[in-house]
Amino acid sequence: MAKELIRDGKLDRQAAAEALRHFLENIVLVSGLELQVSVRTVSVEGPVSGSDAEVLADMDGKDKEMLLERGGEVLKAFEHLAFRALRLEPAYHEKIHIDCGGYRALRFEELRMTARVAAERVQTSHQPFRLNPMSSRERRIVHMALKDMTGVRTESAGVGEDRQVVIHPADSKPSRQS
Repeated sequence: MAKELIRDGKLDRQAAAEALRHFLENIVLVSGLELQVSVRTVSVEGPVSGSDAEVLADMDGKDKEMLLERGGEVLKAFEHLAFRALRLEPAYHEKIHIDCGGYRALRFEELRMTARVAAERVQTSHQPFRLNPMSSRERRIVHMALKDMTGVRTESAGVGEDRQVVIHPADSKPSRQS
């Protein structure tokens, strides 16, 4: 299926949206959850809230709380399964965003705000600040939120689920253990 979704090295938004809608509707049906699925495409020229998303899916309904329990673990699992079912290479994962009632959009905005506050603290204290461990997608959001901020630089440190973003003063040397 991946070949059908990628044309000339770019995500075919319409084909990806249809495939994603089909996958999510089927998984909701099979799971017996009472959720409505909506999927839309976004213009490449106007990404949503600073993300690279080109296809946005949202699930909402009576059972949405089940997707959001334990920090949205089931929602993340749906997203992981969708990437596998669509056979999308990791380079295209940022192009598809699956949310539930705005939960992840709010989480991503919270990450951007946390990153800015932590960066201001680093600018003032000239001491590195280590954020809590987070997923690769969340780390990328932090890196992107601070990439143009003067006086700070970011790097990921740690291994596996313990990987986290460290915000450093811009004039400090990068660590060798990223």
